[in-house]
Amino acid sequence: MYKIWTLFDPRRVLVALSVFLFVLAILIHMILLGTEKFNWLEGNPYKAASVEQSISSPVEPLRLIG
Repeated sequence: MYKIWTLFDPRRVLVALSVFLFVLAILIHMILLGTEKFNWLEGNPYKAASVEQSISSPVEPLRLIG
């Protein structure tokens, strides 16, 4: 394993790995924010619309048998 680090500078490898992982994380977050299901900043407009619709609909009382 030590022979690998004689070929590559450990500081450059760790900096490159850190930059790659940061860019990958930002890319994944931007892809998720672009979807309707996983956009946590704007919320879920479909869920809010269904809640409003269920609240505005009249509720029928329960009918007991007997």
